[in-house]
Amino acid sequence: MRISYAIAPFSLILALICAQPSLAQPGGTLKDTLKPFTTDGCSVWIDGPPKAPYLWRHCCVAHDIAYWQGGSQQLRVQADKDLQACIAKLAGDGMANYMYFFVSTGGSPLWLTPYRWGYGWSYLDAGKPRGYKLLTAEEQAQVAALMPKAEETIAEDAKNHPASSTTLLFK
Repeated sequence: MRISYAIAPFSLILALICAQPSLAQPGGTLKDTLKPFTTDGCSVWIDGPPKAPYLWRHCCVAHDIAYWQGGSQQLRVQADKDLQACIAKLAGDGMANYMYFFVSTGGSPLWLTPYRWGYGWSYLDAGKPRGYKLLTAEEQAQVAALMPKAEETIAEDAKNHPASSTTLLFK
């Protein structure tokens, strides 16, 4: 029984690795394809307080567009700081610092979560976690090609989840 508990995490990792879509291209090169942009607002957190339930959702959606694309660790640090600044303007430093702590610890590209840094790309790159990686010219072209649709998704999200107030609620 104890052995099965010890093996279970490794089995899960192996299953996730095997479930990755095939990246093999003609000629034996590996190529990753960027998935279309998606957002769920503030992921595992609220999009605003009860009286203004979508107050800072747009901050999280802007954060999602950066996380979808991925890139270097410096880009991620900047995306997290931008989220913190946006939340601070709307809800004060307390909420901003709270959210910053959780995105800076929970958004690692090494986590197998749907909100990790670079979530638009496959988790694995050449058999290893993608991690922090500067986008190649080809990957940048994929981002550029999908950006108009991403902007439509963002506009639709803003229409479906309007911020009802822009006042500082927690200061």
